[in-house]
Amino acid sequence: MSQAPTTDRNALDALPTGNPPPKPKRMRFDWRKLRDPKTFIIVAVVLVIGYLSLVPLLYLLWGTFFDSTGLTGAAFERAYGTTGLGELVYNSMVFATGATLVSVVMGTLLAFLTERTDVPLKRLIFAGSLIPLIIPGILYTIAWIFLASPRIGLINKWLEPFFGPGTFDVFTLYGMIIVQGMDNAPLVFLLMVAAFRSMDPSLEESALMSGASLPHVFRKVTLPLAKPALFAAFLIMAVKNIEAFETPALLGMPKGIWVFTSRIWRVLSTHPADYGQAGAYSISLLLITSLGIYFQTRYSRRGKQFQTVTGKGFRPRPMPLGRFRSLIGGALLFYFFIAIVLPAFILLYMSTQPFYQVPSIETMTNLSFENYRYVFDHSQTMRAFRNSFVLGISSATLVMFGTAVASWLVVRSKLPGRWMVDNLAFVPLVIPGLVLGVALLFVYLRFPIAIYGTMWILLISYVTRYMPYGMRYASTSMYQIGGELEESAQVSGATWWQTFRRINLPLLVPGLLAGWIYIVMTSVRELSSSILLYSPGNEVLAVMIFEQYENGQFTELAALGTLLIVALVILVYAAQRLGANIGVKS
Repeated sequence: MSQAPTTDRNALDALPTGNPPPKPKRMRFDWRKLRDPKTFIIVAVVLVIGYLSLVPLLYLLWGTFFDSTGLTGAAFERAYGTTGLGELVYNSMVFATGATLVSVVMGTLLAFLTERTDVPLKRLIFAGSLIPLIIPGILYTIAWIFLASPRIGLINKWLEPFFGPGTFDVFTLYGMIIVQGMDNAPLVFLLMVAAFRSMDPSLEESALMSGASLPHVFRKVTLPLAKPALFAAFLIMAVKNIEAFETPALLGMPKGIWVFTSRIWRVLSTHPADYGQAGAYSISLLLITSLGIYFQTRYSRRGKQFQTVTGKGFRPRPMPLGRFRSLIGGALLFYFFIAIVLPAFILLYMSTQPFYQVPSIETMTNLSFENYRYVFDHSQTMRAFRNSFVLGISSATLVMFGTAVASWLVVRSKLPGRWMVDNLAFVPLVIPGLVLGVALLFVYLRFPIAIYGTMWILLISYVTRYMPYGMRYASTSMYQIGGELEESAQVSGATWWQTFRRINLPLLVPGLLAGWIYIVMTSVRELSSSILLYSPGNEVLAVMIFEQYENGQFTELAALGTLLIVALVILVYAAQRLGANIGVKS
């Protein structure tokens, strides 16, 4: 019996029926979505990030390369006709490279001894290594002026009977390198502690058991394994040092040692200010920092080649220092005495004197708190305190909330082009603080709304500058949160804003709080962009300390700086205590 032929249903459906195919429905934008808090908040954050990242750079390029006649290079001719490009590049690169080597060597050795050896007083070393993070860079530099100045330096007075007057001269390129290097060593210490702590110690233990000495193990095993972190620390410090302003301004300018940052400030502090010349210096400095960030990003992708920590657990055992344990412990105490105790002592001593004198038995009897009374009675200093902490807390809060939303957009959403938000948020990372100040001058001197000369321009500067750091903290924390928590909330009927506020934000609290503390501490210490953007009545503490130094008010600035350090310690402690009581409850 023959089987009836079957008919392909899909083939029949494909045959023409004489009726035209239905037209696809046109996608129509639902304007009601604009009233949705999710859409409004995300669009607002994206627009703000794009504006803060791109507009200052575009204005900087336009103001430097264009004038009333059109495209021109006159700004570069004026800039490098005054101070040669070769001299600026040489001084800037030698200063940045030397300071980077000092900070990387010091920070790496401190981290290695703390994490990998049985060096005594580990807790003291760890705490002491982080103390300079709280001391503003301008105060640290001023302290070293009164320690190593050829005429009034305390260290030089101690060494004068043995080596003659002026043994050390801090007002040299080498003095700048040492001071800047010691100031940045704690940052390298933090980076390398994390690297050494997560490294599998079995390779070092095997080398020691095979008879290798500790220096040989450090050179042949530890450093090669820490190569990615070491190279990242070197590049980060190089970029940070080449954009540094306080040390070159206070130590280099008096002797005519010019780097890019000090030249930018000089051409803008003279009358009339040459904004085109400042733009030329700024673009040159921007190219150098962009190159450093490019190499850092490219090299960090190769980090997996050096991974030694896997799912296998391990417990690191400290390597014995043997008979050198006491000697190395004494050397570390001497380092902390030079790098931390002496600068803190000289600031505290100056704050209790009617005028600065080299410390001696006689001067120690002239202790007075008159300078502290001056700080509290002087309306300008109290206003600077208020401005600094209001700006620091406001900028940290805005940055961390905005980057929390942006990190959700990048990590959680499926929106096309979300990678662009991430890249835009990191654009200010390559902009040095002084260059950002110049760029904002180009923008808001031409802005139709009166922002220049107010606190708003300082707030915009701080938010722009610290946005990349907030994005890093927020994104790292967002990656650690499972997406199923949000899905469960949405299935239960929660809106996006309810989910973000009640689930994401509490879980993000540790990372957001860490970023908040970092931004507050850094912004309160910030000088490079503030010194170009402030106006009388809107001074911040770093600017006031700089002006007091310029005016010879050494004892007053020491009292102000001491109170600033105490306030930062209290703020950090309070924020950490608050963070322990909020967020996710067990």
